[in-house]
Amino acid sequence: MRPALHAVLALFLLNGALFGSWAARIPAFKERFALSPDALGVLLLCLAGGAILAFPAAGRIIDRQGPEQLSKILAVAYCLALPALAAAPDPILLAVALLVFGACFGAMDVAMNAWGAEVETARGKPLLPQLHAVFSLGAGLGAAGGGLAVAAGLTPLAHFTLVAVALGILTVPFALRGPATPRATGATDQGTAPARGPILPTGALLLVGLIAGGTGLSEAAVADWSAVYLRIVNEAPPAIAALGFAAFSTTMVIVRLSGGWIVARLGAVLATRLSGLCLAFGTAIVVAATGSLPVLGGFAVMGCGAALVMPLAFARAAADPRIAPGTAIAQVALIGYGGLLLGPPLIGFIAARSDYPTAFLLLLALGLLVALLAPALRAPLEARRENPEVTEE
Repeated sequence: MRPALHAVLALFLLNGALFGSWAARIPAFKERFALSPDALGVLLLCLAGGAILAFPAAGRIIDRQGPEQLSKILAVAYCLALPALAAAPDPILLAVALLVFGACFGAMDVAMNAWGAEVETARGKPLLPQLHAVFSLGAGLGAAGGGLAVAAGLTPLAHFTLVAVALGILTVPFALRGPATPRATGATDQGTAPARGPILPTGALLLVGLIAGGTGLSEAAVADWSAVYLRIVNEAPPAIAALGFAAFSTTMVIVRLSGGWIVARLGAVLATRLSGLCLAFGTAIVVAATGSLPVLGGFAVMGCGAALVMPLAFARAAADPRIAPGTAIAQVALIGYGGLLLGPPLIGFIAARSDYPTAFLLLLALGLLVALLAPALRAPLEARRENPEVTEE
């Protein structure tokens, strides 16, 4: 399983680093095209649209052919999509480039999580929290690299081209060499093939998706608006403003690396409830603070809260006995990353009609919602441990 493990590690690192690189340079695009909060929100909606369209399509391909081939194709396409953003000469073509970039991001997320779940099953050990830690590490490195690129005076085109080439050399060869893994069969162990299911989740998976969606929206708000928030609200210099997402991603890495230990001792419900409370408390710090340093600390606390929810949600989806793994992950991803990708335009819409601190109060409410819905993770995960053949009504 070592080559397959190396492949999924490379994919998670690649996905995070490319997205983090884009997030760190959003202020440059805002200034280049003189975008209002509404206009920037519409452009980010294009990224969201590409991903949302890609989720169900990727799930169907994975259920037919497995996640390996799709992951390998997307590893190359995603690298090419990043510099295309900076090459766009006007907002209309930037919108098209963001649509493609979002589709690559969304399809790769479903594929790499499905492949990671298969490797986790084959190894017989928890793996998804650590894989998501690698994604966060990549996102943090991408954001930190964005800060260095700003300090060095690199244009977004030069920066994105350098990132795409470097990441292509460092990660794509590992992804391309990754072999197929045993299919996760779910209900096939009982002699019945799992159904593909509808595009949107139902029953327990719907609540899991809502928990992931609330967390995803918070993560997206920090990724896409933290630099703008620090720049406008706290008047931070560009190099400092680019560190907001880096602080968030760094604490996500630390918590996710300890994710197996934390969940084993606290349980999924308590871990999720504490995650939601951390999201709410970190947001309160961001909104109430007046200096750049405490705001960066608030983003770091939010990173602790966002760390474990997505891995728990995707692990639950991959183990669903009623629905094929690719489709189940795509269903949860549609809500989870629907929140992640639709959240930034919503923040922009609210900020345009009030201010950025008021817009960020939405994230405080979502953190409390995650804490409230945390019991939804109890029954499926505990039933799976206690009775692998249990099915949901």
